[in-house]
Formats: sequence, structure tokens, C-alpha cells
Amino acid sequence: MLIKKAADIRESEVTPKELYVRRREFIAAAGVTAAAVATGGLGLLGGDDTVSAQNPNAQKLANLKKSPFSTDEKLNSYKDVTTYNNFYEFGLDKADPAKYASTLRPRPWSVVVDGQCAKPGTYNIEDIMKWAPLEERIYRHRCVEAWSIVVPWAGYPLSEFIKRFEPTSKAKYVVFKTLVDQKQMPGQTEPALNWPYVEGLRMDEAMHPLTLLGLGLYGEVLPNQNGAPLRLVVPWKYGFKGIKSIVRVSFSETEPINTWKQQQASEYGFYANVNPQVDHPRWSQGSERRLGEFFRRKTLMFNGYGDQVASLYSGMDLRKFY
Repeated sequence: MLIKKAADIRESEVTPKELYVRRREFIAAAGVTAAAVATGGLGLLGGDDTVSAQNPNAQKLANLKKSPFSTDEKLNSYKDVTTYNNFYEFGLDKADPAKYASTLRPRPWSVVVDGQCAKPGTYNIEDIMKWAPLEERIYRHRCVEAWSIVVPWAGYPLSEFIKRFEPTSKAKYVVFKTLVDQKQMPGQTEPALNWPYVEGLRMDEAMHPLTLLGLGLYGEVLPNQNGAPLRLVVPWKYGFKGIKSIVRVSFSETEPINTWKQQQASEYGFYANVNPQVDHPRWSQGSERRLGEFFRRKTLMFNGYGDQVASLYSGMDLRKFY
């Protein structure tokens, strides 16, 4: 048997503490699955069990229509989606946002729109939520840390938001900024990042039908820890592109320096397209561990959305423009 020494083990190969602690749950679940197969009851597993643990006090979203862009993969549980998050404004640990995000006040909330557009201004969240019909879109997501998750988002195409402001021909990029408020976001008292968090998309990426203005999940308004009251959802890119708690949207002629590129340009680029052929300097991107599962799976180019988005990058060296 080959035994790896500690120096030979990559960080991404180590079983996360959360999964190790839950290993007995995994073994028990495997036993239940085997029993279900034997009795023909496998169809009773999954499905509504992922919805049952929702927040009973959350505001429900009415008239959600199902989107044809959704994947048919099994959803992660509501608990998975709302308790395992990267949101450094509330702490560096995955559990910190769920613990500490109650300090965020998502109402009242407004978004400033400026830059290269004909209709700049300040707009409140209640109006923004009404600008287009809300859809439920089930997207798979891949984190740069080599874990993945399947989430039922609620929102509408970012393009519907953008068109209202009539960007000029000089608007080549869309830039997003997160709230800065140390009382609401206590993690900002630490110099973990250069606040505010900044992200950006090329205009054609922002206008792509898959790019979503996220306003909810599991049929409810966004929980604080998931980026309330509005965030970006771009399923073919690594998760750090999904900026949360947006307060400013700017139309720019030049490519912005997004937060993680500013923090560590050798590890994080502007595009952040899921590319399993380009390793992170400290771990492989060739495989991933789906949250809640024990075994790893192969990572797909563009996170499996290549048929829809590969044409955006025709002729580009995706090893250079990572």
C-alpha cells in the first residue's frame, strides 16, 4: 500500500474537517441507500428532504417560474447552502457567515449605478426586485478551493438589470462593489482583504443569459450569509466572482482590478473561468468534492457550461487569461 508523507499531500487532497466529522452520517446514509435499492424505495430519497429545513421566518418569493437553464443535478440541502460559505466580511471560517451575519441590515437598501451609462442613479432594492420576472435557476457552482455545490437560486438575468441604464459604447466592463460598514460587517475590522470587495465582468459576460442577478434561494429572499439582498451569480466561473451584498454597479471603459487579483495576482486572475487544466499554485483544479459527498469527482471545463459560454473566449489563451 502506498502511504503518502505529509509533505507529499496537497491541501486540496485533505478531507475537510466538516466531512471527516460527518463520516458516520455518510456511512449511515450509504446503508440507507443500499436498503432503499434492495426494497425498490430509492425514489423516496432526496427531493423534498432538501427543502424541509428552510427558515420558517424568511420571506417567500411569489410567482417564481422554472428556468430552462437549470441543471437536473441533485440539490444540496438548505443547511449546506446556508452554513458553509465564503463571506470574509463576517469572518474567514466557512461557518462564520451563518454565525455572525445577523448584524447585516438588508432593508432599507439601495444600489448606486454610475459610470458610462445614460441613466445613472440610486435605486432601492424593492424596485430592483420588480424589474423583471423572478426565475428559479438550479446552478452547479465550483469554488476555487476545489469544492462544489448545487444551488436553487432565485433572480433574473443580469442583462435585464443592465439594459435599464442604457450603457454607452464606452462601457466595456461592469464593476460591482460590496457594502463597507464595520458595524454591519465585523469581519471588515480585520485586514484580510482590501475593502470594499470588488468584482467585474466583461460586458458580454454580464449580458450572457446565464449570468444572474441573485435575489433569493430555495424560494426565499437571500439569507444574509448568502449575500443579501442582492448578489452576482455566474455559474461557469469560480465562486469568488459571485460578489455579495452589492451597493454599487459601475460601467467602465477599462478592466477593473478585482479584489482577489489585487490580493494575489499569481493565484487569482480577472476571468476566473473554471479550467481544470490550470492548477492553482497550491492544489490541483482537476477534481472537486461536492459538498455533502465523500468522494471526489472530475471538474468540467467551464464547470460544465462550455456549450453555452465557450464562444465568449474564442481565440483567448485561457492559461494566460485565468
